[in-house]
Amino acid sequence: MAEATETAPTGQRMRDYLSNHLREYGLLVALIVVMVFFQITTNGTLLRPVNLTNLLLQNSYIVIMALGMLIVIVAGHIDLSVGSVMGFVGALAAVLIVSMGVPILVACAICIVMGGLIGAAQGYWIAYWRIPSFIVTLAGMLVFRGLSLWLLQGQSLGPFPREFQVISTGFIADPFPAGLGQALAGLFGERNINVLALLTGVVAAALIVWLGVKKRVANRVYNVPEEPFAFFVLRNAVVVVALVFVTYKLASFRGLPNVLLTMGILTILYAFITEKTVLGRQLYAVGGNQKAAKLSGIKTERLTFMAFVNMGVLAAIAGLVFAARLNTATPRAGFALELDVIAAAFIGGASMSGGVGRIVGAVVGALLMGVLNNGMSIMGIGIDYQQMIKGLVLLAAVIFDVYNKSKKA
Repeated sequence: MAEATETAPTGQRMRDYLSNHLREYGLLVALIVVMVFFQITTNGTLLRPVNLTNLLLQNSYIVIMALGMLIVIVAGHIDLSVGSVMGFVGALAAVLIVSMGVPILVACAICIVMGGLIGAAQGYWIAYWRIPSFIVTLAGMLVFRGLSLWLLQGQSLGPFPREFQVISTGFIADPFPAGLGQALAGLFGERNINVLALLTGVVAAALIVWLGVKKRVANRVYNVPEEPFAFFVLRNAVVVVALVFVTYKLASFRGLPNVLLTMGILTILYAFITEKTVLGRQLYAVGGNQKAAKLSGIKTERLTFMAFVNMGVLAAIAGLVFAARLNTATPRAGFALELDVIAAAFIGGASMSGGVGRIVGAVVGALLMGVLNNGMSIMGIGIDYQQMIKGLVLLAAVIFDVYNKSKKA
């Protein structure tokens, strides 16, 4: 069979590969098409430096929670409480910092631990008592929504100290001399260039290409089927151009937001765990077939429990970021955000049946949802139509997943 594949015509191999990886390439193409569409319809507003920065800031907490949601969905479960947990943690941070004067680092640590405890409480009933995650997290959504109202007594609480706000609204200082930035600005026709932001984009692009080449070499050594060279070049070219372009735009404004560093570190960490570790392989095994995984010696209950603990921690981090961005805690913070988070994971390639999905896909799915929200808002489309359009996009993603499965069966 392998020999037949190797001797097949190049065009046939490329078609077969594209058919088997249509979801990954389709998601990247969809993001590009949507961004080009809104760039045209908004008269260039979408990709302006200030709007790109706002786009990252507005969707940072969605991306952070989407990482945890993907883990939960891959394990074969769902978490409906993340929006309420995020709002509750933001309310707790406001009470600790604004009302009680607790030091910011201590308050943040307490909030993150609280998020882990919330995830543990829900994960315990799901993993060890086998209560459906839909029921447990639905109850959690109602409980923590009520606790937020009780904690804030139905009123907004703020503002936060400036030191707390920089979690979400701060920018990484450029360590390079101002003269270098001004010199580069003259070359690009800008007022100023943040050298750190531009250099970060170039280095990240080079690293992505190097890792891709390294993986191809390893695949060839071990006779692992590899991506057709034309697809490899095209995909990396698109990613490199997009990455350098975005970081250039950020460099021409205020540089790299603090929250972008947080998202980048978390994305790299979770991508490594899910793709390169035994724990990650076990997680996919549990989601693919829990009974078989258990018979093979995997501690399925513990993995499920830890998936929800992880989700609670990430929801707490998102709650801190959200509260810092708003500069206040409100009783309605996080309302219905769980729907955007779940949609990001499914649009990014996660399967409702579990065992399928990638971290990078969840991030791209979250960015796609963010671009849709941002672009429609700039165009002045009402919230009613925005909700309908997002719902149709989610439905299309699920239908596409089901169609691919039936085609391969």
